[in-house]
Amino acid sequence: MSEASVCIVTYNSADDIEDCLHAVLRQSSPVRRIVIVDNASCDDTCARIAALDLGPRLTLLRNRVNNGFAGGQNQAIAQTDTPYVLVLNPDVRLHEHYLRETIAELERQPRAGSACGQLLAGADPQRMDSAGLGLRATRQAYDLGAGEPASQWQAPLDVFGVSGAAAVYKRAMIEAIAEERQFFDEDFFAYKEDVDAAWRARHAGWTARYVPAARAWHHRGWKKGGRRAMPLFVRRHSYQNRFFVLIKNERLGWHWLWRLPLLAAAELAKLGYILLREPGLLACWPVILRLLPRMLRKRRAILKRAAAPFRQ
Repeated sequence: MSEASVCIVTYNSADDIEDCLHAVLRQSSPVRRIVIVDNASCDDTCARIAALDLGPRLTLLRNRVNNGFAGGQNQAIAQTDTPYVLVLNPDVRLHEHYLRETIAELERQPRAGSACGQLLAGADPQRMDSAGLGLRATRQAYDLGAGEPASQWQAPLDVFGVSGAAAVYKRAMIEAIAEERQFFDEDFFAYKEDVDAAWRARHAGWTARYVPAARAWHHRGWKKGGRRAMPLFVRRHSYQNRFFVLIKNERLGWHWLWRLPLLAAAELAKLGYILLREPGLLACWPVILRLLPRMLRKRRAILKRAAAPFRQ
């Protein structure tokens, strides 16, 4: 079985990181390196990591400022050279065969560049958190199976992409789709960077696999309080990054015209909701306009190397 590295970005993750690392250490598949990038936590996350005394296999990088999920993961990935990389959230607990099952599937599928397992809801392990990423006709990405009984998601299948909460990537794909030496686009900071990576991978001819034999439990803390429990700056990034994903990856043409009214209706409905309930999100529009030329430059590079037109 090929070796893997595990990359984790922490930010005030003291309540999660020990259980997360214990699960990583129990993996039945070889883990050569564990790289943790701490994004300027103000709790005792780093102290708890140091207390585990994991030896030379562990690298802990401490950022003085929060570099975001995308930037932190890029820092971590740059420290590795294994054929496979597991991008892991600290609030995920892996079953001991998670890496073994996902890597085995990737080795059976030469064009598959990424895989994820059956992510179960931490609060209700009989229900799904994610079976990977889907993409609706409105170009809204979503977690496949979220909230549905896990018993309905027992078959492997191709998916649009994999959730960045527990994503296994082939090194070959990471290197093939990196743009400006970044696997995850650091302009995203956090949220939807996994959607962007998935779409770029599909442009380049890579597929993604859902592997239900690999199980994990995802404890999403903010979901206890719903969307409003998320900090405003996080919701802003999620909103603006949706536009960045579309600008960079959506192909234009006759096939796209039928989708335009549906997309326009969805965006107008969302804008109406924002004006009434979350007007603070509109502050991200100057950022979108400022970064538009950069996103268009990235778009040209992505589509220039695309293997084939994207098809849903």
